[in-house]
Parts: sequence; C-alpha cells; structure tokens
Amino acid sequence: MTKFIIKGGKKLEGRTQVSGAKNVALKALVAACLTEEEVVIENIPLISDFSDMTEIIEDLGGEVKFYDHKISVKMKSFKKTKVSLDKAAAIRTSAMFLAPLLGRSDEAIIPNPGGCRIGARPIDRIIDGLSKMGVKVRYHSDDGYFYMTRNKRLEGVTYRFKKNTHTGTETLILCAVLANGTTRLENAAEEPEIDELINFLKAMGAKITKPSPRTVEIEGVARLKGATFKIGPDRNEIVTLAVAAIITQGDIFIEDVENVDLLGFEEKLLEAGGGFERRKDGIRFYNKGSLKAVDITTSIYPGFMTDWQGPWAVLMTSANGKSVIHETIYESRFGYAKELKKMGARINLFNPKVEAPEAFYNFNMEDDRPEFKHAAEIHGPVRLHNAVVSITDLRAGATLVLAALAAKGESVLFEVEHLDRGYESIEKRLRQLGADIERVDE
Repeated sequence: MTKFIIKGGKKLEGRTQVSGAKNVALKALVAACLTEEEVVIENIPLISDFSDMTEIIEDLGGEVKFYDHKISVKMKSFKKTKVSLDKAAAIRTSAMFLAPLLGRSDEAIIPNPGGCRIGARPIDRIIDGLSKMGVKVRYHSDDGYFYMTRNKRLEGVTYRFKKNTHTGTETLILCAVLANGTTRLENAAEEPEIDELINFLKAMGAKITKPSPRTVEIEGVARLKGATFKIGPDRNEIVTLAVAAIITQGDIFIEDVENVDLLGFEEKLLEAGGGFERRKDGIRFYNKGSLKAVDITTSIYPGFMTDWQGPWAVLMTSANGKSVIHETIYESRFGYAKELKKMGARINLFNPKVEAPEAFYNFNMEDDRPEFKHAAEIHGPVRLHNAVVSITDLRAGATLVLAALAAKGESVLFEVEHLDRGYESIEKRLRQLGADIERVDE
C-alpha cells in the first residue's frame, strides 16, 4: 500500500506543465488497434491506467514500445479475441477493445469493465448501438463476460443515444470507422476529448464529419493506416492545479494550455472571485482574496464537468457562505465527503427535489438507490485541519490531496494507487511548486 504524507499550509507558486489527457490517451490506444500498421502516440501520460491498457494490447497479440512519453503500437493481427478478466478488472476503458476486435475479427469477448466505482456506469447504451449494427450480444453472469459475435461486416446505421454518453459515443465511432456504409450518431457527446479522438482517426484514414455539434457521421472504410498523433493537455489536471494555487494562497502558471477549453470552470471561478489570466503561452491561476460561495450543477459539455466537482468542493470550504454542488452525471460520486468532514469541512449530503428526474439526471434511474445522495451543501469558510484519510477513487484522490495541501498540520492519505491511475507523479510536480508532500511505499 502506498500513502502520501502532506504537511499543509505551504503556498504553491511557480511554473509547471500538465500531462497529456488521460481520457484521450486510453482511447488512442484502442484506436491504434484498428490497423495492422504501426501507430505512434506522443505526449502520453505515464499513469497506471495507460500501462494497464498496453498490457491488454500485448496480451491480445500487439507489439508495444515505449520511448519516454511516446509509444508505438503495432497490432498486426489479434492472437486472441478474449480480454483477460484480471487485466480488465482495473480499468473501465478495457471494454472499448470490442471495437477493433469486432472490426478486424468476427467476435469479441469482453469482461464487465472495471475502474473507479462511482456508480453503476453500465454499458447498456453501447450494447444497444452494437445490436443495431448487427452484433449479437450475450452476457454470461456466471463468468462476467459479454460474448459478441458478427456474421458479416458491421453495418452502418442511424443511432440516437437516449442519454449523453462520452464512452458510448467514442466506442460506436471506433466501431463505425470499419463498418459497411455510413453511421450517423445523434445526441452524441461533444467533449473536446472526442474531437481529439476523431482527429486521430482521420489521420489514420477514417472519414468522419460533424454536421452539427451533437451529430457525428462516419463513412466506413475497408482499412485504416498507421499515423503519428500528439495528445493535448489534460483538462482535469489543469483544474486540479488551479484549485491548488487558489486554496494555498498561491500563484501557478501552467504552460502550453492556452487553447484548452475550460469555459465551464472559468465561468464559475470568475463568479467565486478566483484569479485566472489567459496568456499566449498558458494560463495563470492565483489567489486574489476572499472567495464567494457559488453553486454548481455538473452537466455534459460545455457545462461544469463531473470530474471537477470534488476539487470545487475543497475550494468552497474556503468560500464565504453556503454553496451547493448538484451531481447529475453519476448517481454516487460523493465518496470523498466523509473524508473531508474528518478534516473539518462542513459538508452535508442530500437529495434535492427534482421535477422529471428521468430527464434531469444522466444516469439510469434504475441504478439509483435511496442511500445515494446527489447533492452536497458546503458551509464556509472553514480552516481545514490534518487527518488520516483514505482515497476511494481517482477524482476523490485529487480532492483529498487538495484538502491536505490547504489544511493545517500533517495529513496521511492512504490508497494512493487510485490517484496513480490518472496523475503522473503528482507529488513531484507539487513538490516543485513548494508543497511538502512525500510518497511512502509500505
């Protein structure tokens, strides 16, 4: 088990950079398996999720070579069509290998995906789309595998998602690039990371257009070619560092992120009184005085991302007044709240009254349970203090690190392995900015 020991109260200052976006890098690895030619991906984040995905590629028969923050992938042919349960259990994106498997062979055997437990996170929207494209899907509860087969090349279809799904949109795009005919995806997700994946696929020879922001049209091709692609900056890491600067009374300049879309976050930060300044070579985040409590409701792009609500909760502990965070994407994403209360946060979970919840919430209502709370009420300002806490998932990990940086005294954070899934050596970057943080392996 790995833990962080953090002595809070240090002002974070200086210039830094962020890693390539995790949510692009993992999907790019899947895309690389759509061709038998070599694919090179640059600016990769050296995180455990990325390593897990490369191990799956090698297990399926692919060749992977690392060059610092660059990787080459060559899947000349699949040696097997079954993704190993032990390798897939740690990461949800493992399920997306169904796309290259179905595109280049006649079956895909995929375990129920793993990853952070922040709700049910079902893949029913993907399964529904695959069925329309001619895939027969059977789920065996005894072994936890989806058995997917096709008798002929996948067929292009017009498919409308009932609810927004980032992973579902990307997975069906990956399936459609090698399908027969044209696929039209309606009510598709439109996050910038999806556009990056589309650009990567187009560099490989895919024919993809977007007639409107939430519509994607893919004309299938017989084969894709190799390509070289550079991943852009990670938006979640930028927001984490932005909050770190403000809650520690600091001043951090993040280089080479000047074109990154953070509109949903910047609007709320401006309303709360946080400092930020976009320059031609990056963005500066800084503390410029007392903060005002501001409510946020997580939503699909271009709204306030669900991944940002934990760091926002920490920020609101230092704001004047009562703020409310309403989570609409996942049915259970306040796993950090109990740990924040140990550090002195005045945070209470509740369920707001919502008209037409089926339309309001993005998760499937049948996955909701009475014990799940969808909103947090935070009263501030409070001075957080040291505590011993446990990390339950990736974004909760970033939340608790931020709280410990702002807190008085020495805090111990257990189960840092969750944080390593999405942040590359975060303690080193924070230390360079002035944080007192130590990683201890036990």
